[in-house]
Amino acid sequence: MKSGSIHITEVYSSYQSRIKPTFFLNKGRRAMIDISKKGGVSGCINDIVSNVYRPGIFKRIFISDLSHGKKYITASSMLSQDAAMFSKILSVSQTENLEPMILRPKQVLFSCAGSIGDTRLIGSDLDGVVGSQDIIRVVPKDSNYGFVYAYLSSPTVYEYIQSLVYGSVVSRIEPEAVSGIPLISIPSDAGSRINELIKQSFDLHNEANSLLGDSNKLMLKYNGLEELDRDEFDYFGARTVGRQLATTSISIKDIGTTSFNAFCHSRRINQLRNRIPNSVKIKDVLVGGDTFSTGSFPRVEVKEGNGVMLINQSDIFDTIIKGKWISKRKVNLANNLVSYGEVLVAGVGTLGENETFCRALFANEDLVGQLISGEFIRMKCNEKMPSGYLFTWLNSDYGFRLIRSTHSGTKLCRPIPTLFLQIPVPVLSKDKMDEIDLMVRTAFTKRHQANNLEKEAIQMVENEIDKWNKN
Repeated sequence: MKSGSIHITEVYSSYQSRIKPTFFLNKGRRAMIDISKKGGVSGCINDIVSNVYRPGIFKRIFISDLSHGKKYITASSMLSQDAAMFSKILSVSQTENLEPMILRPKQVLFSCAGSIGDTRLIGSDLDGVVGSQDIIRVVPKDSNYGFVYAYLSSPTVYEYIQSLVYGSVVSRIEPEAVSGIPLISIPSDAGSRINELIKQSFDLHNEANSLLGDSNKLMLKYNGLEELDRDEFDYFGARTVGRQLATTSISIKDIGTTSFNAFCHSRRINQLRNRIPNSVKIKDVLVGGDTFSTGSFPRVEVKEGNGVMLINQSDIFDTIIKGKWISKRKVNLANNLVSYGEVLVAGVGTLGENETFCRALFANEDLVGQLISGEFIRMKCNEKMPSGYLFTWLNSDYGFRLIRSTHSGTKLCRPIPTLFLQIPVPVLSKDKMDEIDLMVRTAFTKRHQANNLEKEAIQMVENEIDKWNKN
C-alpha cells in the first residue's frame, strides 16, 4: 500500500481542489513539483506545439468497401506496428466534419480514455487514416516533432498524467491536461539530440513499412496473383450489400472426421486454393515437417527485471513490445526462447476482421531470446524455403484467409493443426524467394533499429529529468 504525508497548503493550492490520495502521492506529480521548486520547469507542452485537440463525439457508420470509406483506428489499436491492418472502415459519405479526425504524419497521438497516456507518432503508414474520438492529437511545430513525442512518451510524464485522470468506470483526461503538462528545462544540445534520434527512428519505420508493402506486391506479381476481393473469401462479420451468400453442398465422404465447420469446407476457399500456382504444403517447408509451441508453464508475476519477460498476443504486435515479468521457476528457457527468423502465427482468438487471430509475425532482433506464450504457432523453415518468403505469404490476404479457414471453436478459436499443415504455399525460383526474404529481413531490422533509437531518445529525456531530481 502506498502512503505518505503532504502539507495542507498543497491541498488548498491544487487548482483541481482534489483530495484523492492518488493525486497527491503520484510519483510523476511529486517529481514535477520538486523540479518546479528548483526552477527546472520552463513552461508547458502548449508552449512548444501548434495545437492540442480532440475531435468531438461523432456518429460512426462502418462499411466493408474501402473505396467508399477510410480506415479507422482506435486508442487500443494505435500502438500496433501495423495498426492499419486492424482497422475498420468508416463511411465517408455518412460522417460529418471528417477532416479534423484524419491523422497526418508527425502528429503525436495521446490516448485519453480507458488506457491513458499511450503515445504514437504518426508515420506514412497511417497518413489519411481516421482516429477515434478517444485519441488526443498533439500537433508539434514541424521541426520539433521528435522531441515532443519523446517527452510525452517518457515514464515521468506518463506517471504525471495519471494524476490528472478523472472518471470511475472509464478513466479520461482532456486536451487541456496534455497541453498543461509541465516542460522540464533540458539543455539545447540534449534536446536537439533527442529530436534527431526520433527523426531517424521515424524515417526507419517509414522505410520498413514501404519495404514490407513492396515485398507483398512482388510476391503476388511473381506468382501471377491479384489482390483478393472481399467476394473471394469468407469472413466473420456483417453481410455486404450485393455479396452472394456462401452456400454449397458437400458429399459426406468428402467431409471426413477432422472438422464439420463450414469455414473448413468453403467453396470460396477451395477456389482460392486452385488459383495458387506451383504450391507445396506448408509442412513440406518446415523443419521436422511440423509446427511447435512454447507450451504451458507457471506464470507467477514478479517485479520488472527480476525474472523473465513474457510476451503474449496482446503485446507482441505493438511497435515497442512490453510484456509482463514472471518468475523463471519451472520455465524451460533453454528450449523455448525465440530464435531469429522464426515465423509466428497468433494461434488463439476470435474471428473479428480486426483481431490479431491468425496474423503472422517475423521474429526479428526485438524478439530474439524472448519468451513468448504458448498461444503462438511457431515455425522454422528448412532449406526449401527462406522464412522471410514464408512470412510474406502467410502475412498476405491469401495466407491469412487460408489460416482462418482451418479454425475450430466458437468463442476462442484455434487453427486445426492437421488442416494448418495442409495450407498451400506457392514456390518460386530460389533467387526470387531469396529476393523477397532479403526485403523482409531488411525491413524488420530497420524496425529493430528504429525501436532502439526511440528507446534511446526517451531514456535521454528521463535522464535529464532525473538530473533535476538529484540536484
